Amino acid sequence: MTTVTTTTATAPDTTAPLPRRALDWRLRFGALSLIWGFSFLLIKVGTDGYAPFQVTFGRLLFGTAVLAAAMAVKRERLPRGGRTWVHLTVAAFLLNALPFSLFAYSELTIPSTLAGICNATSPLWGMALSLVALSDDRPTRVRVAGLGLGFLGVLTVLGAWQGFSGLDARGTAMALLASLCYAIGWIYVRRTLAGTGSSHLSLTGAQLLLATVQLAVITPLFTSMPPHFPLIPLLAIAALGALGTGLAVLLQYGLVAEVGPTTAQMVTYFIPVIATAAGVAILGESLTWSTPVGAVIVLAGAGLTQVRARGKR
Repeated sequence: MTTVTTTTATAPDTTAPLPRRALDWRLRFGALSLIWGFSFLLIKVGTDGYAPFQVTFGRLLFGTAVLAAAMAVKRERLPRGGRTWVHLTVAAFLLNALPFSLFAYSELTIPSTLAGICNATSPLWGMALSLVALSDDRPTRVRVAGLGLGFLGVLTVLGAWQGFSGLDARGTAMALLASLCYAIGWIYVRRTLAGTGSSHLSLTGAQLLLATVQLAVITPLFTSMPPHFPLIPLLAIAALGALGTGLAVLLQYGLVAEVGPTTAQMVTYFIPVIATAAGVAILGESLTWSTPVGAVIVLAGAGLTQVRARGKR
């Protein structure tokens, strides 16, 4: 999902020579777009057989296993320092445990296509929050215009001119709140975890581990052990965790290190397109004209919010 699923606490070292990649970055970029785009379909399939908290717990468990294996191969250690772990606990809640659960609950009542488009609003929330939270990231007129355009797109997707007829307000609010969590989480990470000295892999592995522990505590309180384990939903959860949470993070950080965060961030704009196509083609979800048109407006606005003034990167 949106850059939205893990933490990057320090910028990659651009002075060190990068290792030769076996797979061209464009192919990895496409793979990441597909993985995150299909995540919303996998959530929908997973909730057909398991409770939302169970879907989230399984997702985190499989994702953590992938990162643990990567850390073992690279001989990475978990970060040290009590303060770092406290901040990682908060980041795990804001960037993983809470938004993953909200998306799972939202897809009980809204189509995966709508959830994917709601996910694309994260840059808009980030821009709005930066007005008050980040003194070093002041908006320009273009970015403010993008904010307004993006939320106009949201209203278009939701069919505001029809009085939001036929829309499940609770499910949609959960999906939008999940996107807001990503924006809040990233701002928190920038203020608390930048410059810790730990590697991206180490920090993210610890973050997913903490989120998994959080769901391990919460899930039994709100759900009971399923009487049986449907195979297709279980495979969807495994793919969601291993690919959409574990492998995707590794691909993302590789792209950031190789082509920079600006280019890597462009994956955000492909996610709702793929999520919509997958939901319509595979799940048979209905699609009205306002959904793709509104999605284009949302993405255009999100793109404008990422435009920096000259001289800034």
